[in-house]
Amino acid sequence: MSAALRSATPVTLVGGGPFAPRDLEDALALAPTLAAADAGADQALALGRMPQAVFGDFDSISRTARTAIPAERLHRIAEQDSTDIEKALTRIDAPLVLGVGFSGGRQDHVLAALNALARRIGPPCILLSDQDVITLAPAQLSLDLPPDTRLSLMPMGPATGRSTGLEWPIDGLDFAPDGRIGTSNRSTGPVELSIEGPMLLILPRPQLALLAQSLLRA
Repeated sequence: MSAALRSATPVTLVGGGPFAPRDLEDALALAPTLAAADAGADQALALGRMPQAVFGDFDSISRTARTAIPAERLHRIAEQDSTDIEKALTRIDAPLVLGVGFSGGRQDHVLAALNALARRIGPPCILLSDQDVITLAPAQLSLDLPPDTRLSLMPMGPATGRSTGLEWPIDGLDFAPDGRIGTSNRSTGPVELSIEGPMLLILPRPQLALLAQSLLRA
Protein backbone atom coordinates (compact mmCIF):
# COMPACT_ATOMS: atom_id res chain seq x y z
CA MET A 1 0.00 0.00 0.00
CA SER A 2 1.46 3.36 -1.00
CA ALA A 3 1.96 5.99 1.69
CA ALA A 4 -0.19 9.11 1.61
CA LEU A 5 2.05 10.90 4.10
CA ARG A 6 5.84 10.65 3.90
CA SER A 7 8.10 12.26 6.47
CA ALA A 8 11.81 11.97 7.15
CA THR A 9 11.10 12.89 10.77
CA PRO A 10 8.68 11.32 13.29
CA VAL A 11 4.96 11.98 12.91
CA THR A 12 2.41 12.85 15.59
CA LEU A 13 -0.94 11.11 15.02
CA VAL A 14 -3.99 12.46 16.86
CA GLY A 15 -6.94 10.19 17.59
CA GLY A 16 -10.45 10.93 18.75
CA GLY A 17 -10.00 9.90 22.38
CA PRO A 18 -9.52 12.31 25.28
CA PHE A 19 -6.11 13.83 25.94
CA ALA A 20 -4.62 16.92 27.55
CA PRO A 21 -3.26 19.77 25.41
CA ARG A 22 0.22 19.16 26.83
CA ASP A 23 0.10 15.63 25.38
CA LEU A 24 -0.05 17.07 21.89
CA GLU A 25 2.64 19.64 22.63
CA ASP A 26 4.96 16.98 24.08
CA ALA A 27 4.45 14.80 21.01
CA LEU A 28 4.95 17.61 18.51
CA ALA A 29 8.21 18.61 20.20
CA LEU A 30 9.59 15.22 19.13
CA ALA A 31 7.44 14.51 16.07
CA PRO A 32 6.67 17.82 14.35
CA THR A 33 4.64 16.52 11.40
CA LEU A 34 0.96 16.27 12.38
CA ALA A 35 -1.60 13.77 11.11
CA ALA A 36 -5.02 12.82 12.43
CA ALA A 37 -7.28 9.80 12.52
CA ASP A 38 -10.90 10.76 11.83
CA ALA A 39 -12.25 12.86 14.75
CA GLY A 40 -8.70 13.51 15.85
CA ALA A 41 -8.79 16.23 13.20
CA ASP A 42 -11.38 18.14 15.23
CA GLN A 43 -9.21 17.89 18.33
CA ALA A 44 -6.15 19.14 16.45
CA LEU A 45 -8.03 22.10 14.99
CA ALA A 46 -9.50 22.97 18.39
CA LEU A 47 -5.93 23.34 19.67
CA GLY A 48 -4.92 25.52 16.74
CA ARG A 49 -3.10 22.80 14.81
CA MET A 50 -3.72 21.98 11.15
CA PRO A 51 -3.02 18.32 10.26
CA GLN A 52 -1.02 17.54 7.15
CA ALA A 53 -3.17 14.46 6.54
CA VAL A 54 -6.37 12.95 7.93
CA PHE A 55 -7.19 9.24 7.64
CA GLY A 56 -10.31 7.23 8.47
CA ASP A 57 -13.77 6.24 7.35
CA PHE A 58 -14.90 9.75 8.37
CA ASP A 59 -17.82 8.58 10.46
CA SER A 60 -16.87 10.91 13.31
CA ILE A 61 -14.99 13.89 11.84
CA SER A 62 -17.19 16.98 11.82
CA ARG A 63 -18.39 18.78 8.71
CA THR A 64 -16.65 21.88 10.08
CA ALA A 65 -13.29 20.10 10.16
CA ARG A 66 -13.76 18.63 6.69
CA THR A 67 -14.43 22.12 5.37
CA ALA A 68 -11.47 23.70 7.18
CA ILE A 69 -8.89 21.14 6.04
CA PRO A 70 -7.75 21.25 2.39
CA ALA A 71 -9.43 18.47 0.41
CA GLU A 72 -6.14 16.97 -0.75
CA ARG A 73 -5.24 16.26 2.88
CA LEU A 74 -8.40 14.23 3.51
CA HIS A 75 -7.94 10.51 2.90
CA ARG A 76 -11.25 8.71 3.34
CA ILE A 77 -11.00 4.92 3.50
CA ALA A 78 -14.51 3.52 3.47
CA GLU A 79 -13.79 -0.15 4.25
CA GLN A 80 -14.80 -1.37 7.69
CA ASP A 81 -12.27 -4.20 8.09
CA SER A 82 -9.70 -1.98 9.81
CA THR A 83 -9.77 0.63 12.55
CA ASP A 84 -8.92 4.29 12.04
CA ILE A 85 -5.48 3.89 13.63
CA GLU A 86 -4.75 1.01 11.24
CA LYS A 87 -5.91 3.09 8.29
CA ALA A 88 -3.53 5.85 9.37
CA LEU A 89 -0.49 3.74 10.25
CA THR A 90 -0.60 1.80 6.98
CA ARG A 91 -0.51 5.07 5.03
CA ILE A 92 2.26 6.86 6.94
CA ASP A 93 5.89 6.42 5.90
CA ALA A 94 8.00 7.79 8.77
CA PRO A 95 10.70 6.52 11.14
CA LEU A 96 8.36 6.75 14.15
CA VAL A 97 4.78 7.71 15.04
CA LEU A 98 3.67 9.21 18.36
CA GLY A 99 -0.01 8.56 19.02
CA VAL A 100 -2.09 10.96 21.10
CA GLY A 101 -5.77 10.37 21.85
CA PHE A 102 -5.68 6.57 21.60
CA SER A 103 -5.20 5.51 25.23
CA GLY A 104 -8.15 7.08 27.02
CA GLY A 105 -11.93 7.04 26.78
CA ARG A 106 -13.60 3.99 25.25
CA GLN A 107 -11.77 0.83 26.21
CA ASP A 108 -12.63 -0.98 22.97
CA HIS A 109 -10.80 1.80 21.13
CA VAL A 110 -7.83 1.51 23.50
CA LEU A 111 -7.64 -2.25 22.94
CA ALA A 112 -7.94 -1.78 19.18
CA ALA A 113 -4.95 0.58 19.26
CA LEU A 114 -2.90 -1.91 21.27
CA ASN A 115 -3.91 -4.63 18.81
CA ALA A 116 -2.52 -2.49 15.97
CA LEU A 117 0.79 -2.17 17.83
CA ALA A 118 0.97 -5.90 18.48
CA ARG A 119 0.43 -6.67 14.80
CA ARG A 120 3.33 -4.40 13.80
CA ILE A 121 1.13 -2.31 11.52
CA GLY A 122 3.00 0.59 9.94
CA PRO A 123 6.02 2.36 11.47
CA PRO A 124 7.10 1.89 15.09
CA CYS A 125 4.57 3.69 17.26
CA ILE A 126 4.47 5.05 20.81
CA LEU A 127 1.10 5.74 22.42
CA LEU A 128 0.96 8.47 25.07
CA SER A 129 -1.31 8.35 28.10
CA ASP A 130 -1.45 10.67 31.07
CA GLN A 131 0.92 8.46 33.09
CA ASP A 132 2.62 6.14 30.61
CA VAL A 133 4.12 5.64 27.18
CA ILE A 134 3.45 2.33 25.41
CA THR A 135 5.11 0.70 22.43
CA LEU A 136 5.72 -2.72 20.95
CA ALA A 137 9.16 -3.87 22.05
CA PRO A 138 11.46 -4.50 19.07
CA ALA A 139 13.66 -7.59 18.96
CA GLN A 140 16.56 -5.65 20.50
CA LEU A 141 16.31 -2.46 22.55
CA SER A 142 18.73 -0.46 24.68
CA LEU A 143 17.27 1.96 27.23
CA ASP A 144 19.54 4.30 29.19
CA LEU A 145 17.14 4.42 32.13
CA PRO A 146 17.95 5.83 35.55
CA PRO A 147 17.77 3.35 38.43
CA ASP A 148 14.37 2.54 39.92
CA THR A 149 12.39 3.36 36.76
CA ARG A 150 9.16 1.38 36.46
CA LEU A 151 9.17 -0.90 33.41
CA SER A 152 6.30 -3.21 32.51
CA LEU A 153 6.11 -5.89 29.83
CA MET A 154 2.67 -7.00 28.64
CA PRO A 155 2.54 -9.95 26.23
CA MET A 156 0.05 -9.76 23.37
CA GLY A 157 0.77 -13.37 22.40
CA PRO A 158 3.29 -16.03 23.41
CA ALA A 159 6.60 -14.25 24.09
CA THR A 160 9.98 -14.79 25.70
CA GLY A 161 13.02 -12.62 26.25
CA ARG A 162 16.30 -11.83 27.93
CA SER A 163 17.27 -8.77 29.91
CA THR A 164 20.03 -6.98 31.73
CA GLY A 165 19.47 -4.07 34.07
CA LEU A 166 16.13 -5.23 35.49
CA GLU A 167 15.54 -5.95 39.16
CA TRP A 168 13.68 -9.11 38.12
CA PRO A 169 15.35 -10.56 34.98
CA ILE A 170 13.09 -12.11 32.37
CA ASP A 171 15.55 -14.73 31.07
CA GLY A 172 13.97 -18.15 30.64
CA LEU A 173 10.42 -16.96 31.34
CA ASP A 174 7.47 -17.69 29.08
CA PHE A 175 4.92 -14.88 28.79
CA ALA A 176 1.35 -15.00 27.47
CA PRO A 177 -1.82 -12.87 27.73
CA ASP A 178 -3.52 -15.69 29.64
CA GLY A 179 -0.42 -16.59 31.65
CA ARG A 180 2.63 -14.82 33.01
CA ILE A 181 2.85 -11.07 32.50
CA GLY A 182 5.60 -8.64 33.46
CA THR A 183 4.06 -5.62 35.16
CA SER A 184 5.87 -3.29 37.58
CA ASN A 185 9.44 -4.44 37.07
CA ARG A 186 12.15 -1.87 37.85
CA SER A 187 15.43 -0.84 36.30
CA THR A 188 18.68 -1.03 38.22
CA GLY A 189 20.31 1.22 35.61
CA PRO A 190 20.56 1.04 31.79
CA VAL A 191 18.43 -1.80 30.40
CA GLU A 192 19.03 -4.16 27.50
CA LEU A 193 16.08 -6.17 26.19
CA SER A 194 15.94 -9.03 23.70
CA ILE A 195 12.35 -9.99 22.91
CA GLU A 196 10.79 -12.77 20.86
CA GLY A 197 7.07 -12.47 20.23
CA PRO A 198 4.61 -9.59 20.58
CA MET A 199 5.39 -7.76 23.83
CA LEU A 200 4.22 -4.29 24.81
CA LEU A 201 6.71 -2.14 26.71
CA ILE A 202 5.29 0.40 29.16
CA LEU A 203 7.37 3.16 30.76
CA PRO A 204 6.51 6.25 32.82
CA ARG A 205 5.49 9.28 30.78
CA PRO A 206 8.68 11.27 31.59
CA GLN A 207 10.64 8.64 29.61
CA LEU A 208 8.92 9.58 26.32
CA ALA A 209 11.94 11.29 24.74
CA LEU A 210 14.32 8.54 25.84
CA LEU A 211 12.02 5.84 24.44
CA ALA A 212 11.61 7.68 21.15
CA GLN A 213 15.37 8.06 20.77
CA SER A 214 15.92 4.39 21.65
CA LEU A 215 13.40 3.20 19.06
CA LEU A 216 14.96 5.38 16.38
CA ARG A 217 18.31 3.70 17.13
CA ALA A 218 16.89 0.16 17.32
